[in-house]
Amino acid sequence: MKLYKKGAETSYTLGVFPTIELLKNKPEIVKRVVVSSKIEENRGYPLIKELCQKHHITIDIHDPTIKKLSPKANCYAIGVFEIFHEDLEEGNHVVLVNPMDMGNMGTIMRTMLGFNITNLAIVTPAVDIYDPKVVRASMGAIFSLHVKYYDRFEDYYQEYDHEMYPFMLKGAKNIHQVKPTGAYSLIFGNESSGLDDSFLHYGQSVFIPHSNRIDSLNLSQSLGIGLYHFTSAEFENKKVLR
Repeated sequence: MKLYKKGAETSYTLGVFPTIELLKNKPEIVKRVVVSSKIEENRGYPLIKELCQKHHITIDIHDPTIKKLSPKANCYAIGVFEIFHEDLEEGNHVVLVNPMDMGNMGTIMRTMLGFNITNLAIVTPAVDIYDPKVVRASMGAIFSLHVKYYDRFEDYYQEYDHEMYPFMLKGAKNIHQVKPTGAYSLIFGNESSGLDDSFLHYGQSVFIPHSNRIDSLNLSQSLGIGLYHFTSAEFENKKVLR
């Protein structure tokens, strides 16, 4: 099996937990599962075997493949899957404009799932979400999300009649002064450059207040704060906060 390259028809998970998330949420796209000869030591293996048996998926024990594809010595399982494309669903969205960092992308996906926001629009140029490094960083959250790429933000903007909230250092309103009244889209820019001034004209721009001892919050921090603020009322109503 070859190392993943952008544009390939298949990709793969790296690790037991992401492989389990793949098998639980998208078994129909799984081609096969490759495991290490030492996987019996891992407590997640019984669930992998159960899910593979349920969905008639082949398990191959093949250490050379694990060694070739995994940069870490403690990888016990790899799930090979077909690249998938889905439309966004109704509800609230996160929009990322030109995100480029694989680790950030994975963290963002996992954070979104933690706040039950499952629609992600990505404006290109952008990181490849199917890269195994992104899949691993998301801990398999990618398999529970609806993700769609757009060539231009304007294309997304014309498609959805949402309340738009661009997060910007120049935002017109403090996030604490903003409360959504309908379906919304939280819009974030590139890790280093953020959103350009044109986004001040889309919806209600917001900023997250912080001390003057830093220039800005990083992308994943800003997104986490934004998701917490915008979903807090919903979570309180459902009494799911711990």
